[in-house]
Amino acid sequence: QVRLVQPGGGSVQPGGSLRLSCAASGINFKLYTMDWNRQAPGKLRELVARIESGGTTNYADSVKGRFTISRDNVRNRVYLQMNNLRLEDTGVYYCSGNHRAGEYWGEGTQVTVSS
Repeated sequence: QVRLVQPGGGSVQPGGSLRLSCAASGINFKLYTMDWNRQAPGKLRELVARIESGGTTNYADSVKGRFTISRDNVRNRVYLQMNNLRLEDTGVYYCSGNHRAGEYWGEGTQVTVSS
């Protein structure tokens, strides 16, 4: 059974930091491209950051320089370090894994940035 488990997000003030994690099981993790996506209230889900199996990363323009995606192929985890958070970063964050063998999603975790 494939599982992507995301522990809780959190609430921070603008300018604060949070680190999200996603633990994968049931897949050959190191082969998967891993993404962090988010859905803000009233908006469509968007891709925030991606890390390919070889380690190449890509970011949405809105988070470049503030967010960092990383992966641990031994522990089968992907992380999203979020710094200098803004009000508009509020949303539900989902991790996902993509490979020709399939695409899988975590259950999502709430991140709230408010003053």
